[in-house]
Amino acid sequence: MRDPRDLTSTYEAEGWWSQQSLADVIAEHAANRPDALAFISDNDNMSWTQYDSYSSVIASTIISLGISSGDTVAVMLADGPLVHAALVGTEKSGTVAVGIGPRAGDSEIAHLMRQTNASSLITQNTIDKRTSQDLIKSLKTRGIDVKYHIELPPSHLSNQSILVNGTPVDTEKLQAANEQIADRRLGPNDLWMLNSTSGTTGLPKCVTQYQNRWIAYHRLVCETAEISSNDIFMSLVPAQFGFGLWTSHFTPTLLGIPCVVLPKFTAELMLEKIEEHKVSLLAAVSTQFIMMLNYPDKTKHDLSSLRVMWTGGEAVPYERAAEFEERTGAYVLQFFGSNETGALSATSIHDSREKRLSTCGKPLPVMQVRLFDVDDGRDVTASGGPGVPGCKGPVTCFGYHGDDGANEELFTKDGWMLMGDIATIEEDGYLRLIGRKSDFIIRGGKNISARVVEEQVGTHSSVAIVCATAIPDEVFGQRVGVYIELRPGTTLTLGELKEHLQKQDYSKETFPEHLILVEHLPMASGGKIAKGEVKKDVERRVLEGYFAI
Repeated sequence: MRDPRDLTSTYEAEGWWSQQSLADVIAEHAANRPDALAFISDNDNMSWTQYDSYSSVIASTIISLGISSGDTVAVMLADGPLVHAALVGTEKSGTVAVGIGPRAGDSEIAHLMRQTNASSLITQNTIDKRTSQDLIKSLKTRGIDVKYHIELPPSHLSNQSILVNGTPVDTEKLQAANEQIADRRLGPNDLWMLNSTSGTTGLPKCVTQYQNRWIAYHRLVCETAEISSNDIFMSLVPAQFGFGLWTSHFTPTLLGIPCVVLPKFTAELMLEKIEEHKVSLLAAVSTQFIMMLNYPDKTKHDLSSLRVMWTGGEAVPYERAAEFEERTGAYVLQFFGSNETGALSATSIHDSREKRLSTCGKPLPVMQVRLFDVDDGRDVTASGGPGVPGCKGPVTCFGYHGDDGANEELFTKDGWMLMGDIATIEEDGYLRLIGRKSDFIIRGGKNISARVVEEQVGTHSSVAIVCATAIPDEVFGQRVGVYIELRPGTTLTLGELKEHLQKQDYSKETFPEHLILVEHLPMASGGKIAKGEVKKDVERRVLEGYFAI
């Protein structure tokens, strides 16, 4: 395991890292352009002054409760200005945010809070159509006693006070705590956030985040596309995850431009807001822009303001991406990387369409990309692979939090951070994916561990053996499918299976959408399921038109 901070002086001298934190940048915008907008969100717009001041209120609330510097505070909020204010608030208070997606299941939330020792939770009154009080009660049954439940009002513009365990926060304590911010706030190289990533162990792992990795990432963004302070950004990706962090929390702020955010995504609302606000820079997973292309009235909205769309999180379908470019005139770009590695390669507006849409672009020199043999770990970069991509550079994380076993798999013995993919580097220098080392289903940009699905489905009393697999889908790229051998004398429908999983409070994203009952699953030597044979059966069924949503 290698700490990128060992090269702090080098990265600062080369301009990759900064001595300013994001809070410093926001304060400068508030001083120079106080009324300019940082976030556009229906009737909940937030100016730079409001961003600066409300994040300080949240920081003061945390400090007033006696939460110590370096302690973890879980943040579970829907997309909108408040989630960003909360993340800056934890920064100013010197605490570490634990980013939790608003659709996470209770079992996942409990695991993340337990893994990170978080005993404080920031939410709003309603989370994904249920009350936060219901969530607190559910967590308690799972052994998580939330010491401080910090409940934000519906909007930073509201006259309502922040509540702590149901009681308005003490104004006098807030004023006293505000004076401590200057001494407690985090620097750009401090551990600032822990967020989750999908894993094959059955539970999410926690990725260590510090701000300078995303400040360096922002420089890569500027190098691959000609962007400026005149642009308008829209990010459709949840702020708590890697893709969402740079597209909504960092790059717009570092540019000093507004970012349009949607508390809940729909294709129609996305189209309306692009036209209304003349969005020029868009970030969306492939599923989202495909849903936009599938919108029935293709002439209703003017999308001519768009210049660049960054996408990823899953395979980018060439034909649909080309269709997007033809319809909007915008470039479709992507970074190849992960929440852990940041970026290893990127496509650019200067690449041809064929290269932009069929490769992962050229490896980034600053990331020193290598390919390692899948079986013995030899460096096979010189031959072009195939191999597992690895990297060292200014946009990598510190590794996983509290998980030595996972870190041993993430790093080579000499400190290269590895991806879970298999790739080649072609003679012209472009990196091309040829497969995945890890067994994931990528649904709408969300990495879903097949093992997690199998473990959850296997808790149903009718299930004898289960194999989770990806089912191709035109909109979501892939959907979750399960092949099941039933226990003798039992029956099972997809609806019954979903009802069972719902009762267990598993995350909805992992619920199967296709159920295939078989008499016997194919088995390989050693007693394992022959997943290759299952995938062949999926291909056969696709050709026969078996799957339909």
